[in-house]
Order: sequence, then structure tokens, then C-alpha cells
Amino acid sequence: MSIALNLDHAANAARSVARGKLSLVGLSRPELAAALGTTGLDAREAKMRASQLWNWIYHNGVTDFDRMSNIAKGFRQTLADAFMLDRPEIVTEQVSSDGTRKWLFRFRDPANPNLPPVDIETVYIPEEDRGTLCVSSQVGCTLTCSFCHTGTQKLVRNLSAGEILGQILMARERLGDFPGGVRPDDGGLVPAPRGSGGSEGDSRAITNVVMMGMGEPLYNYDNVKQALLIASDEAGISLSKRRITLSTSGVVPQIEPTGREIGVMLAISLHAVRDDLRDMLVPINKKWPLKELLDACRTYPGLSNARRITFEYVMLKDINDSDADARELVRLLAGIPAKINLIPFNPWPGTNYDCSSSSRIERFADIVNAAGYASPVRTPRGRDIFAACGQLKSETERLSKKDREALSA
Repeated sequence: MSIALNLDHAANAARSVARGKLSLVGLSRPELAAALGTTGLDAREAKMRASQLWNWIYHNGVTDFDRMSNIAKGFRQTLADAFMLDRPEIVTEQVSSDGTRKWLFRFRDPANPNLPPVDIETVYIPEEDRGTLCVSSQVGCTLTCSFCHTGTQKLVRNLSAGEILGQILMARERLGDFPGGVRPDDGGLVPAPRGSGGSEGDSRAITNVVMMGMGEPLYNYDNVKQALLIASDEAGISLSKRRITLSTSGVVPQIEPTGREIGVMLAISLHAVRDDLRDMLVPINKKWPLKELLDACRTYPGLSNARRITFEYVMLKDINDSDADARELVRLLAGIPAKINLIPFNPWPGTNYDCSSSSRIERFADIVNAAGYASPVRTPRGRDIFAACGQLKSETERLSKKDREALSA
């Protein structure tokens, strides 16, 4: 099921970009206070107003300054004249037969309003005990992993911290996840079930965030860091860092800073146990081979049995799914507190790979489990709307040039 949306605040944001207004979404607290200082506030009042705005933007999900009831009406107008609280435009929203939702979000670059807009995909996966939002960090990708659909789309640019957060804020809005929020009913879309999570144990639709969407997060480190620190801020979105997972294909120099400076859970897109094969499946391995990658994992700050690294392993028929591969995987990970996610390959148009059979995946999992590692087989979600792992690719990339130009007009 798919619908196209034209939300009022997206149109307002586009007009604000054209007028050169500064977006406050994604600014750190000091940056937010500094921005407010340009309106004539002294440092003390700017810091106080920044705290108020922080709560309105991230806790309450407000996009209209006029709704900020604890701020004087005259200053609300000053804020509206100088700044914006932008969210992405929703081009399409799809709901899978299994309840998975996928949004095609459109962003306009506030710093370069004359540039054409860019599109990315974000996915929400509801489960009985949680609701996981899969967030993108780049428009396209540079890694060209041969089994991944996203890797066939060239990198356009990094997403800003505000654009990364905008995906979370827009998804929460659509799911009625802000205080007092009402879940929308658009064209018969199925309401999302509530999960349970957040640092205060409150009931939410979005309890977990994974940086596993389009792009390599550690190639956009500064923006990802700022976005995730804001997402985990107790006065804002308030997601526990143990409920935020950053997935990397192996940008080794940034793994230690991720643990030390961001402190979220780490996932590694492994997919092979030999350098020659991983060079083909995950070409970044040519720069940082398996030994360097696994050495960085062993010294990941905060690593423990309670904070295990997740190793993602896509199951490719007759490529990486033998008993020998399973035994070598166990050997490679010896001494690393780890969980191994076995991912049935999700097909996409033009791929040369096939998914391993169920019996082969079960046999692989048995070997890994026998060695003491949890190795759940990830149930494919959202395949019918190309929302499953490895299937994301901006819808505009699938359109003809003429159709893309029409969509951007």
C-alpha cells in the first residue's frame, strides 16, 4: 500500500529555505544558544531559551513557534522571522503486508537553496516487543558492496545532523509518537503498534534506532555523532544509547571514537570470513582487512557481555554459507563478546546472488550456536515494498531521467 503526501510544514520549510532561514533542528545546545544570541538575547537568556526550544523541538515535536506557550508571543514571532523547524517532505509512504513502513523523504539543502532536492529512504519495523527505525546517513553510498542495492546508487552527499534527526522526528510524527500524539489515518494505513522502551520505560512506537539505512555512517562521522547525541539526550528524544545501534562496513579509524564519543551499540557488516571473498563482497575490506577490523572490535570502548557487538552476515547461496565458513566465523570472533545476525539475502532487480536455503541457514546457525554465540536468523521484513535489509535505494534512482525531473519540478 502506498500513498503520496504533501504536508503543510514541508511546504513551509521549502519556502523558508528559499528565504535563507537557519534551521534549528540538529544544532547542538551551544550552537542553538549562539543562534538565539543573534536575535539580541544576552548569553544567560539565550541559554535559557535554548533549553525551552530543545524541549519543544525534540520532546514535544513542535514545528510551529507559535505553539511554544511558555515563550512570549512577541519573541515567538522573532523566532519565526529568523529561523525554521524543518522536517523532510514525504514523497511516498508505503506499508508492507507485514506492517513495515517505508518513507521516501525529500530534503532541500538550507545552505545551498538553489541545489535540487535529494531523496532518501527510511524504514520502520514494528515487532511485538519493540519498534525499530532504520535511518539513513548519506544520499547514496560509496561502498559498492556487491550484494547491496543501495551500493548501486552513487553518493550524492552526506546528510546533515538535522536531516538525520529529521527522519526520526518525521517518523515519530507519522506514528503519533510525541506526547499527546494521534496516529494519522491516511488512506487506510495500518496504525503502528506500541513498543516499550526509551530511557524512562515509556510506551513508544519507536523504541530503537539503527543507523543501517542508506550510506556508511562512519564516512559522515561528525553529523552522525551530533545527531545521535541529540537523539539520546534525556531532555529531548531520550533514547537509551543501548537502544541505538550504528552499523559500519569497517571504517576502522572511526570505530574507537564511535565508542568513546558517542557510546552507542556497534554492528559490523561482516558477510565473509576470508579477505579474498570480503574484498569482493565488501570492497572497503581492501583498505581495512579482517584482522584490522576485528582488532578494532576487540578494543571497542565499553565492550562487554552486556554490550556485545553485532556481526551482520548475509547468507548467499554457495558463496559464504558452508560449514567451513561457519567454523571460521567462530574462530575469527573468539574472545569478542558478540551476537551474529544471519540475514537471508533479500533479492533486488539485477542482482546475481541467490539466498541460501532454509536448511543451509539452519545448519550454519547450529554450528555458530554450538560455539556459544547467539545467532538469530533475521526474519525478512518489508520485501514487498523493497524495505528489507540491502534493498534500500531512493525511488528517484529507479525512475527515468524525465520522471525524476518532473518529480523535482
